[in-house]
Amino acid sequence: MRKVSFAEFGGPDVLRLVDAEEPHAGPGRIRIAVRAAGVNPVDWRIREGQVLGAHPVELPAGVGQDAAGVVDEVGKGVEGVEVGDRVFGEGRDTYAEFAVLSAWARMPEGLSFEEAAGYPSVVETALRVIREVGVRPGQTLLVSGASGGVGSAVLQIARERGIAVIGTAGAANQDYLRGLGALATTYGEGWVERVRRLGRVDAALDLAGAGVVRELVELTGDPARVVSIADLGAPEHGVRFSGVAGSVPRALAEAVGLISRGRLHIPVEKSYPLAGAAAAHADSRAGHSRGRRVIIP
Repeated sequence: MRKVSFAEFGGPDVLRLVDAEEPHAGPGRIRIAVRAAGVNPVDWRIREGQVLGAHPVELPAGVGQDAAGVVDEVGKGVEGVEVGDRVFGEGRDTYAEFAVLSAWARMPEGLSFEEAAGYPSVVETALRVIREVGVRPGQTLLVSGASGGVGSAVLQIARERGIAVIGTAGAANQDYLRGLGALATTYGEGWVERVRRLGRVDAALDLAGAGVVRELVELTGDPARVVSIADLGAPEHGVRFSGVAGSVPRALAEAVGLISRGRLHIPVEKSYPLAGAAAAHADSRAGHSRGRRVIIP
């Protein structure tokens, strides 16, 4: 089979499309024929060699953790899923023609493989950081870098829970944020004052790693009310860096419910072939996303 791999840490150019042995579903796992794989910032952070304790790497390494596809192997002890089922979930080395998943759920009706591949890690992360930042119904959550996949999920899940949201993003994505129910403003010079004019901030999330942690603490008045998933230096300001995933199966179950009720939709901004993985990483790292990017084997 074909898969994307890298033998050294570095820029997007270290990614190679290689021939590899097919993986197989061990106990408690399933294998899918991958129809789409989600592109996440953690993918290029790992490729760059950033120190992420939850993701130890042994080179050469594959790339990707989210995927959607058709089940073609079911491991020992697995129940409730059969060969031929359409599923989405999380595993390893998902930028490939076949991948083994450790957590999965059946795809909701009407969801394409491209759309489904963008949800697993994104929804788990969104649910986790909303919980960790301690924001409650009736309060206001500020989301820095709100137009990407995690931001899109955070805004919709928070609104579903009765939490008001303020989102920052580039000028081109202001209407997109408003469409998700957020009060929107641009980042850049003067952004703190623009946020203040929109109202009180009870808690804040840094999703883009744009060097704004100090200002988020200033806006909330308490570093305990700020969580970052993108700035490894956040703890220097007393802010929690959240990088360890919670329960993916629970997150997938909640995602299925939200999607089925029409309460969660994350658009696919762009799809790439396996040979275009380097371009996908470069685009993801550049930011300014609206929704998700996916790889199509």
